[in-house]
Amino acid sequence: MRSFSSVWFWIVLALYWSAASQFVMGASFDLIMRARRDQGQNLHDLEMLVGIHVRRKLSLMRRAGHWIVAFTAAVLTLIVLLAFVYWLEFAQAVFLLVFPMTLVRLMELRMSFRIERESLQGDKLCRALLRHRFWVQLVGVIAIFVTAVWGMLYVLSRSALSF
Repeated sequence: MRSFSSVWFWIVLALYWSAASQFVMGASFDLIMRARRDQGQNLHDLEMLVGIHVRRKLSLMRRAGHWIVAFTAAVLTLIVLLAFVYWLEFAQAVFLLVFPMTLVRLMELRMSFRIERESLQGDKLCRALLRHRFWVQLVGVIAIFVTAVWGMLYVLSRSALSF
């Protein structure tokens, strides 16, 4: 259950944030760039793909949003208690992975409501998705930095105790 001193944890962290920033609202970054450049079939594909993702996410939230929020809050509370009251390293690592991604999911939900409300299409949709990607990447950079600092301090504090 050693997390911060395991190379696998850091590989998972890097892949986790790489995937989060590569796929924006269900569409890959290269599709967004091709749609912005070509304005043809790629733009139509992007609008359809994002539309499917938005409708699916909003439908789920309208049907069971309160249950999803309650379950997520309960799980995060449990992880926080295990991580910072009982000082379990694995729970701290899971929290540092899950909490920022929860923020990203909330940002996706907000973007979904905006796409539906404003009926974003074409170049406006591409700009909104690229802006959303920027904010996801910013959250990812901050999360990786905080995780690295916390992990380094945790490992150093545990190694100091063993002497």
